[in-house]
Amino acid sequence: MDSIVQHFRKDEQPFIETVMGWAREVEDTYSPKLTGFLDPRQMFIVSSVVRSTGLQYRAYGAFLEPERQRGLIYPDYYEPDDEDFQVSLFTVKYPSKFMTLEHRDILGSLMALGIDRSKFGDIRLEGDVAQFAAAEEMKDYIIANLTSIGKSKVRVEELESSDELIVMSESWKEELHTISSLRLDSLVASLVNCPRPKAVALIQNDKVKVNHVIRDQQSFEVNELDILSIRGAGRFKIMSIEGRTRKDKIRLLIGRLE
Repeated sequence: MDSIVQHFRKDEQPFIETVMGWAREVEDTYSPKLTGFLDPRQMFIVSSVVRSTGLQYRAYGAFLEPERQRGLIYPDYYEPDDEDFQVSLFTVKYPSKFMTLEHRDILGSLMALGIDRSKFGDIRLEGDVAQFAAAEEMKDYIIANLTSIGKSKVRVEELESSDELIVMSESWKEELHTISSLRLDSLVASLVNCPRPKAVALIQNDKVKVNHVIRDQQSFEVNELDILSIRGAGRFKIMSIEGRTRKDKIRLLIGRLE
């Protein structure tokens, strides 16, 4: 297991230890372990750890091509289905003639209720339709307490049919980047096509997020499946690390959200 830890960032080690604990629990009880909603990087870590133990892993987020999903770690004998992930889907009814909902409005309102980010998944909006996924155990609490967003009254209803789900039209344009190191400033400079000092300024001025968290240290190292948001430049995903060039530069396959 130590050989796995060395491939990840130091600040990811507490999460890795948590995942190892989940895996030990499954081995000891021989029964499945359900996680909260994880971002793509966390899911990559879980998958890597679980593969090394001989256990099985599957993720589910209810929406088509979800970003945040619940994971299930389970022994070989077990055959999971979608119900095992205990995900409920909701629609938000609001006065769309008088207000426009944004992703951050719903996210902020859910967190203002004291709901941990691991308890709800993707938030999707299309026209005047707003939907989100959440852990089934939060269903009654969300319906009873999410009654306003901003200054407007809203009503949350559970969706009964997956046929009603919003299908995102996101598309990622793939492009190759060659950088000198996996430092954040090196990657930002390449993505924005700017000098390194400007990239450093963007980072230090809190304009760069990695996996939805502001990173203000230019020496922070990025890795596979990290999602970067650069204010004014858009959203990017590190699809894969493709290896090194003859001059020892690092080749990255990057997805740019169109």
